[in-house]
Amino acid sequence: MKRILFVDDEPHVSRVAQLSLERAGYEVELASDGLEGLEKLLAEPYDVLITDMMMPRMNGRELCEAIQEQIPERKFFIFVITSRSEPEHREWAESLPRAEFIEKPLSLSHLISRLRQHLEDPS
Repeated sequence: MKRILFVDDEPHVSRVAQLSLERAGYEVELASDGLEGLEKLLAEPYDVLITDMMMPRMNGRELCEAIQEQIPERKFFIFVITSRSEPEHREWAESLPRAEFIEKPLSLSHLISRLRQHLEDPS
């Protein structure tokens, strides 16, 4: 079973996403901010990271930068989700290796479709 780490500071968003992703056949762990997410990523392997951009303590961009520094050989795919659609946010997320930008409001069916595509074709 593929393992997903979902990082978002909004508990209701995280819980709805967790339930939907689990129904789709994934094992899902939650983290409430980037710092907690980084701790989990350093402790256990995951197949996918889904992170919000705007969070307290460590935001999604800081999390991704910490991952590049501390896990440079990462194999897992990253989805960056945010309501901020400015070109610089999209360009930054798309410049990350093995990453994709998804705008909020989050469509869970779209996310699951994208997950399946990346997990089946990990190139």
